[in-house]
Amino acid sequence: MLERREAQGSSISASNNTPEAASDRSTKRVAGLGPASAILCLSSLLWVGQAAMLSIGVGAISQGGGVSEVAVPAAVVAGLGILRAALDAVGGRLCFRAARRELSVHRAAAAASLARRSPLDSSRPASGLAASVVGEQAEAIVPYLARFRPARLRASAVPLVLFACILPISWVAALVLALCAPLIPIFMALIGWRAQAASEKQLAETGGINAFLLDRLRGLATIRALDAVDATALRLRADAESLRVRTMAVLRIAFLSSAVLEFFAALGVAATAVYVGFSLLGSIDVGIWGSRLTLTQGLFILLLAPAFFEPLRELSVVWHDRANGEAALAALKDLATSQQTILGGSDAKSLVSNGPASVDMEGVVFRHEPERKPVIDHFDLSIASGEHVALWGASGSGKTSILSLIAGLARHEAGIIRIGGMPLRDDTADELRRRMAWIGQSPHVFAGSVMRNVALGRANIDRGAVTAALAGVALDRVFTAERVAAVGEGGLGLSGGEALRLALARMMVDEQADIILADEPTAHLDAETASAVTDALLALAEGRILIVATHDPVLAGRLGRIISLDAQARRAAA
Repeated sequence: MLERREAQGSSISASNNTPEAASDRSTKRVAGLGPASAILCLSSLLWVGQAAMLSIGVGAISQGGGVSEVAVPAAVVAGLGILRAALDAVGGRLCFRAARRELSVHRAAAAASLARRSPLDSSRPASGLAASVVGEQAEAIVPYLARFRPARLRASAVPLVLFACILPISWVAALVLALCAPLIPIFMALIGWRAQAASEKQLAETGGINAFLLDRLRGLATIRALDAVDATALRLRADAESLRVRTMAVLRIAFLSSAVLEFFAALGVAATAVYVGFSLLGSIDVGIWGSRLTLTQGLFILLLAPAFFEPLRELSVVWHDRANGEAALAALKDLATSQQTILGGSDAKSLVSNGPASVDMEGVVFRHEPERKPVIDHFDLSIASGEHVALWGASGSGKTSILSLIAGLARHEAGIIRIGGMPLRDDTADELRRRMAWIGQSPHVFAGSVMRNVALGRANIDRGAVTAALAGVALDRVFTAERVAAVGEGGLGLSGGEALRLALARMMVDEQADIILADEPTAHLDAETASAVTDALLALAEGRILIVATHDPVLAGRLGRIISLDAQARRAAA
């Protein structure tokens, strides 16, 4: 009973060290981004010292001062300028590096989650969409973190410091700036909501087009056979036009945000300049703490007024980076979350039995989504070493689901699965899967040599083993292991039967696999080819467990036992 509870707990919840947990890490605290942003903020604040020295120097000149009185302020201005340039360079580099590191973290989490997703996950994204998000759209995170985050900090801190410097000189000038400044973030926030929504739609449209293109490229031969090339081209043209419209909508909003900021910034600077000008002329005497505004004080205010709005102006320039970056982050986090994951990936090590192969399923329950009915409901199965079993049933009866559960490619809701007497759990799945070999209806063939396609990077498989495997599945007459580029991507140049026999050759060189799982291996094959594939499969499975999901009566009749899933479903319903 304890073993059953442990297995059920393992099947329902994954390890805490999952890609989903890594992806949920908040981006509000990005390692290294805070100090880098502070350096850039300090660089902006050094302008206060430069403005003060410039004002003092001009004031000294206006009073007839000589070179000696201007030399020190000029030297300070030059020194602070060099320091500002150095701080900008260092801060910008640090921000970029921190952004790239954060992008790598989220990319790795999304890629790891995609790799852990179960083939039975109904929410699994299209490969074209996933590739577009991870490879292309994710790059929007870098300008969001490297440009927008530091600009936001500067827009929050720098105007406050400048306001504190202007207020002791003239409360009217400070009031003018204080009245204009809040209008900018208010209107930018209103525009930003529209910008984010438009960016999310634009990213979704881009991902949809990529998924559409990949799907149509894979089925190009079928499209030509059905004479649907023109229809496909029209659909692609319509999607491209829709993407253009959404992209232009994002750009219009970006230009609108810049126009709003420039308007209020120009209004604030102009009002400040008018006030300072009339004060220096003696036409306005209010708003000054002293007797009257001096040239040094007036010039200091005029130099700080544009700098007061400069961080807000920079924020407007990178405002659309926020919308794109947050949309990209949301897309990556969506990829890093899934309802169904494969078993395995745990750091825990477990001793796995090396005894005779066997498969036992007791009371197994599986459903694709929590709210849906179980596909497999309290299913029991026991297969001994060397036994050949056919899972028989109509489409949708759960044949593929049972094979996936045995291989640990999906998580069962209840019950227990044992492989060789060892419970299938997160800490045992990786080792137990080494005892299994899988063949589906359309095994993937990589572009390259036959040797690489059969060996699949396994170091213990040499050319002699590959040659013997090709002979064992009657492919030695089609090609040899010495051919460097024998096949194309996706099995281009091979028939369906040859691709299946190539997959059988992969199994033949794997001496460790003593459990073979085959999902409809003879589907869509003619009778002669299906018979040849069946002969090769049975020869390969001699002395091993063979579990075949099929609705081919000829193949099922050549196996030792037939398990009718339709009958199991009727008994469960009763």
